[in-house]
Amino acid sequence: MKSQRLLIALTVLNLGLLVFLLAEVNGAGSVLRGRALEITDDEGRTRASIKVYPASVLPDGTTYPETVLLRLINSQGTPNVKLAATEDGSALVLSGEANPTHVQILARGTTSSLKLTNKDGQQHSIAP
Repeated sequence: MKSQRLLIALTVLNLGLLVFLLAEVNGAGSVLRGRALEITDDEGRTRASIKVYPASVLPDGTTYPETVLLRLINSQGTPNVKLAATEDGSALVLSGEANPTHVQILARGTTSSLKLTNKDGQQHSIAP
């Protein structure tokens, strides 16, 4: 009789733990966390990525703050969409079929600009 009560108590405890765990999985607090995210196609090629890049200084002295970068990549491996967020601004680049065709929208610090580049490399910039 005592062993039957023990088995019933363990079953009820297990059922309670199961309900608790299922509630946690389906709850609003579920979050996917990581250092980077890559989405690949059926051939294993990266088609989208989100990464955090540390602050850096280029050889010419230009400094770039820490950057979060989203890239959407075509089947040829070329990023067609880049969206960046930094401490001092953001940028959006939309690329066309022929390199270097692209549109760049930039807001960094206290300045903003729009740059259009066609396939011949001709550029047109707009700034306030």
